[in-house]
Amino acid sequence: MNTDEERYLSLLSHTFPTIADAAGEIINLEAILNLPKGTEHFLADIHGEHEAFIHVLKNASGNIKRKVSEIFGTTIREAEKKELCTLIYYPEQKLELIKAVEQDLDDWYHITIHQLVKVCREVSSKYTRSKVRKSLPEEFSYIIEELLHERPDDQDKAAYVAVIVDTIISTGRADDFIIAICNVIHRLAIDQLHILGDIYDRGPGAHIIMDTLRQYHSWDIQWGNHDMLWMGASAGNDACICNVLRLSLRYANLATLEEGYGINLVPLATFALDTYGNDPCTEFIPKLLKGTSMDVKTLQLTAKMHKAISVIQFKLEAAIFHRRPEWNMEDRCLLEYIDFEHQTCTIDGKAYAMKSCHFPTIDPKNPSAMTEEETLLMQRLHHSFRVSEKLRKHIRTILSHGCMYNICNQNLLFHASIPLNADGSLKSVEILGQKYAGRELMSYIGQLVRAAFQNDTPTDLKQYAKDYFLYLWCGKDSPLFDKSKMATFERYFLEDKETYKEEKGNYFLLRDSSDVCDRILDAFGIQGTNRHIINGHVPVHASKGENPIKAGGRLMVIDGGFSEAYHSETGIAGYTLVYHSRGFQLVQHEPFTSTEDAIMQGTDIKSTTQIVEMSTHRMLVADTDKGQELKAQISDLKKLLYAYRHGMITEKRN
Repeated sequence: MNTDEERYLSLLSHTFPTIADAAGEIINLEAILNLPKGTEHFLADIHGEHEAFIHVLKNASGNIKRKVSEIFGTTIREAEKKELCTLIYYPEQKLELIKAVEQDLDDWYHITIHQLVKVCREVSSKYTRSKVRKSLPEEFSYIIEELLHERPDDQDKAAYVAVIVDTIISTGRADDFIIAICNVIHRLAIDQLHILGDIYDRGPGAHIIMDTLRQYHSWDIQWGNHDMLWMGASAGNDACICNVLRLSLRYANLATLEEGYGINLVPLATFALDTYGNDPCTEFIPKLLKGTSMDVKTLQLTAKMHKAISVIQFKLEAAIFHRRPEWNMEDRCLLEYIDFEHQTCTIDGKAYAMKSCHFPTIDPKNPSAMTEEETLLMQRLHHSFRVSEKLRKHIRTILSHGCMYNICNQNLLFHASIPLNADGSLKSVEILGQKYAGRELMSYIGQLVRAAFQNDTPTDLKQYAKDYFLYLWCGKDSPLFDKSKMATFERYFLEDKETYKEEKGNYFLLRDSSDVCDRILDAFGIQGTNRHIINGHVPVHASKGENPIKAGGRLMVIDGGFSEAYHSETGIAGYTLVYHSRGFQLVQHEPFTSTEDAIMQGTDIKSTTQIVEMSTHRMLVADTDKGQELKAQISDLKKLLYAYRHGMITEKRN
């Protein structure tokens, strides 16, 4: 035994001071290795749709509904299964409805508590007692544990179990107990949640989603382009702030900004009215989603604010593109290519007609220059974003739980793409004079993003890191964008729709190739026959027959369009992926109506489950990354046992 090994085992002996302690832990870990692997849940591109997101979390992409059907079979009616599922999803609200109509409440309590215990027993069966115990609420921990671990066919304990349930009801604790055990079911139905990016924009409740995730037991996130935009805004990138505001105004979604984060939009409204008061701003009328309404006055004000912040955005982006010529994005400073006399804009040497050319804040001689009023407005907006404590807290959470990619159980997770050359090889992308590709590129970008928030980052690097948020949002070689251009300006101002085209990067053109996917997986060091890439970002056009399973099963794309803005385009309302001990199941969802409908009518998201890949044997913890960690710990403990038994280390008995 060398010195380093002896030092390590000596430290380990403080945790396991005797042979009995070390041997007991080996027995415990060996047993855990033979439990079924925990269920992983993959979601992508949530886009602020908090009601649908929370419902999918509560029903575990239909996993709980399937468990209820398996447990009760034909012993209870379908309507009763539906009621039980709704109670599990929304216990507080459903209890109030039931108590208002149920004539024999005590009888209902008896039946329901026993049913919930059965469901909880099923979802907890793949975990150790210790892990289940840690998931239990303190006030009911002992009671739930007793009920879970009593055999239903044990007649000797039947009276004991009956008295526990009777006492819960007679002491007036039935409601609290039902709520508690339903929350335990939620907790144990999913072991690990993976968010593959884009929590923000479009929908009204990104802040609610973040509040939910902050309370969630175990999750990670692979940053998306829309998350990056909000991270940039929080870091103080004014161009990102403008993009955040523009997207919120485009979808008439100000709830996240004003109610969620306390961003003061009065200065923008005042500026917009003063500057664009007589401009109908037709191109900037917001897209009203289903169920959203606006009076004419508010609609017109929103359009003016939308145009005002868009023009400022193009100016601020131009300043960054000129400051970073190595990005090769100065051709995107399109305000500088407008011929105001002829009302055209020249792109790639061709002049295109403008829809309108009313720009009261633009000096034709210096189109990208900010006016004094615009500068003052941006100072106020910048301050509002920077002092939002809740936004800062949420961005810190995203930083602490995520990065650009994750490798988990032979699965490579990222939001959008890995930059590739035309031949499918990894593309080298230059950042600050150094070239990076594949895993090194993703890792370095993660470091650069974090550098923008660290106080000890050198000033020049910190400024570059802040600027780089914009490149990650719209840069050609950004792994979060990977297109030829972002045609925002063209869509607003140019008549010719040919200019709207955004050519996809090579990753999106080649990702159907299993060879290309294998090359990416090799580059990230992922071995084995059952390895996969899982990402989102680009909505799957299910209505046109597009398959989310690509490259012979190597790649799974799970953005089917959570956001209502995509529903007419995709024909569905999102994909989620479930990876349990028997394999992968892809769940295709239809649009979610509302939480109120789910509670009042018992409506669930209609989902279609597609078995993607089933394992030849039931996967155990031993087959997972966690299993490899446990095996390494067992090896170390066996070395400690050897050292104890051969007198190399002395037991530390009391």
